[in-house]
Amino acid sequence: MLDRLWAGWRSDYVSAHAETGSAPLPDGEGSLFERILNAGYSDRETYIVHRGSDCFVILNRFPYGTGHMLVLPNRAVGELGSLKPDESAELWQLTQQAVAAIEAVYRPDGVNVGMNLGRAAGAGVPDHLHMHCMPRWAGDTNFTTTIAEIRVLPEPLDVTWTKLTDAWPG
Repeated sequence: MLDRLWAGWRSDYVSAHAETGSAPLPDGEGSLFERILNAGYSDRETYIVHRGSDCFVILNRFPYGTGHMLVLPNRAVGELGSLKPDESAELWQLTQQAVAAIEAVYRPDGVNVGMNLGRAAGAGVPDHLHMHCMPRWAGDTNFTTTIAEIRVLPEPLDVTWTKLTDAWPG
């Protein structure tokens, strides 16, 4: 498994959530994402970038790179064929908007967009499908990722959240 190397200033984030207990991973009914969506925390605390009528967009708390967002239906759906037509349409619309926001904020050389369906395909939360949207740059892999199997994330999640919500289309 790939580890992540957080810079020292990240300790403020970890300490704040450990002390307040406000980390948006509530216990209860529903999938992990349903619990986050309905936890009653502010969008800033949960890193929800955008809420639509049937789907929402959230920062990945364990990103592969800065700006890594997830687009997903509000309800837990594990298979593409189980999406309702409105969910399917909005999922794709929000994916397009997420890519536009990433391009506006980070001006990457490219963007990865993809979905892992089922545990065998690499889905970490197989009961609640989600689209990954992540900026990429030519040469953005380096010796740290290759040799140490860690990633260096240069921007705190709250800064990423502010940039992407400010740039959200519409």
